[in-house]
Amino acid sequence: MRKNRGVRMALSLVAAMSMGLLAGCDAQQKEQVHLTVKTPALSSVSVCDPEIDSADEFLVKMARAFAAQYRDADVTIDVVTFSQTGEDGAVTDCFDTENAVDVLYEGYFNMATYIHTGRVVPLDDIITDEIRTDISESTWAISQIDGKTYMMPFLSLQNVMSYNKALFREAGLDAFISGEDEIQTWTLEEWETILNTLAERLPAGKYPMMMYAKNNQGDTHIMTLLRSHGSGFFNEKGKLNLNTEEGIAALQWLKDGYDRGWFPPKCENLEIIDAANLFRNGQLALYVSNNALVSVYPHLEIGYVNFPSQSGDGYATSFVTGFEVFDNGDEMKVKVGKDFVKFIYQHEEWLDYSAGGIPASSRVTEKYKDQIFMLDAFHRNNENAVDFTANNPNWRGVRAVFFPHIQDLLRGDKTAAEVAAALDADCNAAIEAGYKNSTLHQ
Repeated sequence: MRKNRGVRMALSLVAAMSMGLLAGCDAQQKEQVHLTVKTPALSSVSVCDPEIDSADEFLVKMARAFAAQYRDADVTIDVVTFSQTGEDGAVTDCFDTENAVDVLYEGYFNMATYIHTGRVVPLDDIITDEIRTDISESTWAISQIDGKTYMMPFLSLQNVMSYNKALFREAGLDAFISGEDEIQTWTLEEWETILNTLAERLPAGKYPMMMYAKNNQGDTHIMTLLRSHGSGFFNEKGKLNLNTEEGIAALQWLKDGYDRGWFPPKCENLEIIDAANLFRNGQLALYVSNNALVSVYPHLEIGYVNFPSQSGDGYATSFVTGFEVFDNGDEMKVKVGKDFVKFIYQHEEWLDYSAGGIPASSRVTEKYKDQIFMLDAFHRNNENAVDFTANNPNWRGVRAVFFPHIQDLLRGDKTAAEVAAALDADCNAAIEAGYKNSTLHQ
């Protein structure tokens, strides 16, 4: 994962400037429209353009091309990149200001919350038959609320665990190393053997597996670990359900691992970027990865394995990433924002950048299927992917209260049973607040 950059790239892109020489005062009468396109710092290595390695870079290219050909207004676009921990400051805190986001590109797990603010506009009027049939019905389904499409799917990222083969060999764990490009599965007993052996045999300064709880970044991966002993995480109503035998067992498993040296010392004070740096530096044997990050560690020999599960099949999580358009009280800006998104999906040159993950577009998938690393393996592993938000309307609220309880667990301030009860209470209160305060765009 690249280091967060918080870059602001200002693009003065006046689409009709050259036309003005020919059209005289008609071009001067076009409305001036300024759009703010925002994205978190996201690594994105697309096979269609090897020089691009982050989302903001291809968004800049898209913005430039869109503004150059647009005829309904003179368009100026700012592409703003914010840090992973700066989400609130970049989005909700900017509502009703000159820095308000007009178009957002990021993962659905954060974007879904904004739909319930009433500011995200439906996009069905820009979805042509060609666009709709190019994307699977299941992907459209998770982009919709009450039959309206609020998020445009661009690509998905399937998260599994990656392991450093050199550290496995150093610990004498050669038997668990695969020589194929595949996603492995290990039983819980095998996981414990591997982690205990790594803790015992790795030299000082090298650690078996990532763990962190400083903030909400990467919390989904910790949540996935809480399914390891058979917990479904949610009940049938979409509420957290960890205060069960299975949920408590998974929490206790993490606490026992903390005490056995499975994780870096004092990992409750670490964040996911710290774990990423340890893995990059060859100091961490197991870390989370996805199909877009495989080229980030070219100096490491890496294998892939599902998150642990009671069945032994393992778990993965699938993140859809795409676009939202916000209504900030200016009808023309809404129109131009929607036209910008439609432009991306109607031009193959720009849709091809979705090959930085698993493309939502069937056409792009077919075009680059032989170049996208382990595409078939990730497709086959879809059966092990779990829903990690249950379509809850305030997932950011859930994330805000989740990690402090993991801190309590790791520090030993609360027992696994106490943490399970507290997680259910606080996370479900956030979910209830989301339903109570939900407003859809009118």
